[in-house]
Amino acid sequence: MLPCCTVILLLLAACASLPEPNPRDVEALYRAARQAYERKDDQLAQKWLEVLRTQHPASQYADEALFLLAEIRFRRSEYVMAAFLYQQLRQSYPSSPHARTALYKMALAYEALSPPYDRDQDYTYKALQVLMEFRQLYPGDSLLPDVERRIRQLRNKLAQRDYSIAQLYRKLGSPESALIYYDAVLQQYGDTDVAEFGYVGKIETLLELQRWQDAQQLVELYRRLFPNGTQRRVVEALATNLSHGQRSAP
Repeated sequence: MLPCCTVILLLLAACASLPEPNPRDVEALYRAARQAYERKDDQLAQKWLEVLRTQHPASQYADEALFLLAEIRFRRSEYVMAAFLYQQLRQSYPSSPHARTALYKMALAYEALSPPYDRDQDYTYKALQVLMEFRQLYPGDSLLPDVERRIRQLRNKLAQRDYSIAQLYRKLGSPESALIYYDAVLQQYGDTDVAEFGYVGKIETLLELQRWQDAQQLVELYRRLFPNGTQRRVVEALATNLSHGQRSAP
């Protein structure tokens, strides 16, 4: 166990202000900025990183300065600015060793800005686009399982948005409009967790419209795609109603 005086000295050393580096000395400037960054003295780190980036744009630390500036914004939850700086790094220094991480973190920044499914989904689309770009550029990367998981989550959110709109149109008595959004779920997000519910909703709507043949075809398609689906009993009940409707139709 450390003596009390030693602990106090260590705390004082940790809290001591960092010496001001010579702005013309690239090495000293980088070391000071890095030390401030690691101590999470964001204001001081930003100050010296900006000097490094603007006064020494061709130095070996220019790309890392920009990356650390983006990282500071990210950890402060300033996601819009973080995404901008990550993108700027990729454009200005495409061969930087930080380019891969910057692309991934840019997706995380947009994902953090993605709102619930019933709000505007602009940031969701941006996050999805960046994640798919990462998948294309780094197909064997160790981050790929996480990227795929995030893609599925975002696509589920977009599918849920279209499904909720379809459900709303049904409640408002506009089945034809509802079909447009059910079709969007089935055609664009058929691999999501929402797809099964989209089939149920569309079958129900087709029954409401007495479009028996279309409903029958969709029931058969559902059976092929989801032989053990969670909504199988619901669909079979709808199929029974469909048979009754077909027999009673003029």
